[in-house]
Parts: sequence; C-alpha cells; structure tokens
Amino acid sequence: MEIAIIVFFFLSVTFPVLHLYHCLPLFRDPDERSRRNPALKKWMIDHGHEDEKGMSILIPCYNETGIIDTSIESMKSMPYSQMEVVYINDGSTDDTMVYLNERLKLNSCSIEPIGKLSYEKVKGVYQSELYPDFYVVDKENGGKADALNAGIEYASHDIIITLDADTILADEALSAVNDAFEDKNVVAAGGMVHVLQAKTNEESNRLSLKHTNMLLRVQVLDFLKAFYISKLSLVRFRALAVISGAFGIFRKQALLDVEGYRKTIGEDIDITLRIHRLIAKHKNLRIKFISDAVGYTELPETWRDLTKQRLRWQKAYIDCIIHFSSFFGKTLFTKTVSFFYIFEAFLIGTLASYIMTGIVIYNMIYDPQNTYVDYLFFYLFWIFLFGFMYDVVAIRQGKRYGFTFSIKDHFRLFFAILFDIFIYRFVTMYFVMYGSISYFFNKKWNKVSRTGRNYHQEGSKPAA
Repeated sequence: MEIAIIVFFFLSVTFPVLHLYHCLPLFRDPDERSRRNPALKKWMIDHGHEDEKGMSILIPCYNETGIIDTSIESMKSMPYSQMEVVYINDGSTDDTMVYLNERLKLNSCSIEPIGKLSYEKVKGVYQSELYPDFYVVDKENGGKADALNAGIEYASHDIIITLDADTILADEALSAVNDAFEDKNVVAAGGMVHVLQAKTNEESNRLSLKHTNMLLRVQVLDFLKAFYISKLSLVRFRALAVISGAFGIFRKQALLDVEGYRKTIGEDIDITLRIHRLIAKHKNLRIKFISDAVGYTELPETWRDLTKQRLRWQKAYIDCIIHFSSFFGKTLFTKTVSFFYIFEAFLIGTLASYIMTGIVIYNMIYDPQNTYVDYLFFYLFWIFLFGFMYDVVAIRQGKRYGFTFSIKDHFRLFFAILFDIFIYRFVTMYFVMYGSISYFFNKKWNKVSRTGRNYHQEGSKPAA
C-alpha cells in the first residue's frame, strides 16, 4: 500500500513539475511574442504600409441582456479596421434580441450562408445601421456549438474569432492575431485570458483584487496558472487540448475541414481536438498560443455558479475521452496531445483522485495509527510546497508578460494563495470526482449567471 501511495504521489507531481520548468523563458519559441513596436505597427497600417487581415468575430448569445452592453461597447471601440462582429442570438428567451435591436438599430440584410455546416433554422439576418460591420443572426435555439456553426456560415472573412458574450478584448489583441496568422501554417490559436472582474480602468496591464471576493481571487490565480504555466508549456509541446471558448482563433477553412462544431457539453475542447486530428494528417499545420492577444472574461462570483461551471468543464473532459478514444488510442505515443490528455488530464487528473482517496480511506480503516499523523502531514507538506511554488511562479510569469498587481494587492495575494492551497484545491478535486460520475447521468449545460455589470462605466466596481 505504501508503494502504491509513493507511485501515485510521484506521478501526480511529475506533470506539474514538468510544466513549471517548461514554461520558463529558457524554452520560449522564437515566434511566441511579437517583437514589433505596437505604435510603429499602427503607424504602418494607418499609412498603408501593411495589410490587416479580415477577421470575423463570432459572439453566441443566449439570454445575455445583462452583459451585452459591455460586449458592444468593447467591440465598437476596437482599433482594427478589417473586422466584422457577428452576434448570434441563439433563441434567447429574455430581451437579448430586443436589446440588440435597440443598441445597434438593425435592418434586414440579404447575406447568404455558404451551406456547408448544419444548424437550427435562422429566422433572420440583420445589419447595424449605426455600425455597418456589426451583424446579428437570429436563430432558433440549438446550443453554443450550433450557434457558432451558424456564425461560421455567415462570416465573410478567412479568420474566425470566437468570443463569449462576457469577453472583451484588449486594444492590441487583434493586431497580435494579425501578426501570428502571417504564418500560413498556423490554423488555430488561443489568446491570453484574464479575469474581467480584476481588470482596472486606469492601467491596461494592471490587475486588481481590491473589489473582488476570495472566490474570484483564487480564480485569478487559477487563470494565471492555467495560461502562463500549463497552456504555455503544452503549446511548446504541441499538446494544447483546450483553446478557450472565451477567446479562440481559427482559420475558417480549417473549421470547415473538420465539419464545424459538434453539439456537445464542451465545444471548446472538442473543436481543439478536431483541429489536432486535422493536423495529424497535415504535419506542417500547427496551433499557436498568442500571449500578446489578451482578452478578459467574467468568472463566477458565487460557489453555486462556480460549481455549475467546473462540473461542466469536467463533464466535457469525459465526453471527449469517449468521443476521441479511437484517435487517442492510435496516436497515444505519436501525438503529444494524446499522451498528455490521457496520462495527465485523465489518468493523473481524474482517475488518481479516486485512487488516492480510496487509499486514504483504506488506511484510515485498517491502519489508523499511521494515517492520521504520518500521511496527513506528509500530504500537507508537499501540497503546501508545490502549491505555493506554482502560485508564485504564475504571478512572476504574469509579471514577465506585462501583468502586475499593486503593492497593496500583495497582502490579498498572500491570503488567496493560502486559501488556494488548503481549501480551494480540495474543492476542485470534488468538482473532478463528482463531475466525472455525473456526466453519465446528467449532461446539462448549466449556464452560469451574468452579473449584469457594465465594465465600461467609469468608476464602477469590478465585483462584490
């Protein structure tokens, strides 16, 4: 039994330590970050010395009245000329369509779909009178994947950007995407995503925890770890399994080649793995991580909404394990994405939770004199050591990429790290264990509530 514990312990720390090491600048790919001066680049574009690639931004909307104003304000202020914004009203039952009409002054237009993807019936296509590059596709409800398929059909540009309705982009995000897609072999990419409630109006590269509760603070740490450590390392291994649905970038032809999105509980994981299957047939193609393309997305502020979100994420992982089992089996030792998905995300990230919990319970029953003291202190020591190290490195990585916290936030960060290590990581283990089982009984999407906060209002507080 002790040997089993030691084996699973070392397996559990191998991948985190690998990512912790591999995310360091020593392993940075030459083309990871744009080396060009943003001001010089903008001047060149303004004076006709460089072309902007056309981009279609797709924003699915289902009952988004509470956040749609923030989205519209963000999109209309983007400093990029060759873009169109397509809102897809996916059968909303609230006033989303009415509100889109009021804010955009919609008129019917005659854009025709290309007819290659399937989706629910479109009731009408509209163009904004105020902003000619803004369109609305009004369709019957079919889910997020269905809405994105409709958006792809009506998009007129070759680069597709998918955003959640609660995602806003930094000013230089689209220029960074433009740079990255100069490489014809890049067929998909993920942008950098930060927590919208931690965004400040004063400085674009400053994150603030001042008006956030503890739940949001640990999620800020979560996203720093996810994007600046795990995703960065996985992209360098060419093993990124999830392009965030909050900010994804694709070539339109690649989306058509993989037959669009599948109706599933985790469309972002699914489309990423579909792209990987495409890449497996065309060795020159690749997925990129664009650290300079920054977006901000709203995260749950209550335990109830966080539970909905994380259970859905875990169900999505299990769904893709089943759906892509043949692909994983054939490429387990030839494609890094299959290796990391099976060994890290599934065996270590999911199955090990049950095994380790079973081992602890077994020892508590049959060998309690050793369990309560030895195993508890051994586990807590390593959890504290690796947890603290991971959080600190993530914060330092964020600073390296230009995102910092104020001195006053250091105190809040310290307590957030303690909460993350001793409480939050055990809660996330519950999400993994319960979500994996509940997938086989309940595949509901469970939409997270929007706050309805206007993030463009000067002086507005980010979160309670």
